[in-house]
Amino acid sequence: MSERSTAIQIIPDPTSIKLVEPKSLFDRVHKIHEQIERRAYEIFRGNGGIFNHDTDDWFKAETELLHPVHITVAEADGSLTAKAEVPGFEARDLNISLEPRRLTISGKRESRNEEKQKGKTIYTEQCSNEILRVLDLPAEVDPARATATLKNGVLELTMPKAAEAKRAAVKTA
Repeated sequence: MSERSTAIQIIPDPTSIKLVEPKSLFDRVHKIHEQIERRAYEIFRGNGGIFNHDTDDWFKAETELLHPVHITVAEADGSLTAKAEVPGFEARDLNISLEPRRLTISGKRESRNEEKQKGKTIYTEQCSNEILRVLDLPAEVDPARATATLKNGVLELTMPKAAEAKRAAVKTA
């Protein structure tokens, strides 16, 4: 059975969120996976190529490249509400995809600080933070009616539940 995906409606206040289709988000997740894979291999080689530590190397690479997204999901009045902590991220840094049973939040931000003194670079610092969170929802939602807001580092999604199919008795002839 194929699930369809629809973009979330955006509430203009206080900040609009960029929404993407699952296909483009899948491509992004694939790139992140490749980065983790490369870093895990670097860790493996750095440890002298010791086998049987592949899971540890993978998790270490993940923690170096991705930052955790703490999320709370509540169910009330025919809808699900998800609140995700994304401090320091702006709406332009985030990508959100909502399917009937899955929510995906990803984001990337980069900052650069450079101090120059009379044409010479004395100090340079560059930082990149990336987040990724894929969450299976406890109930089917209607992506077309969902809304998203970002305020004070908290992304809030309100996702109305999908209408349940009614059961009917089938008469046989």
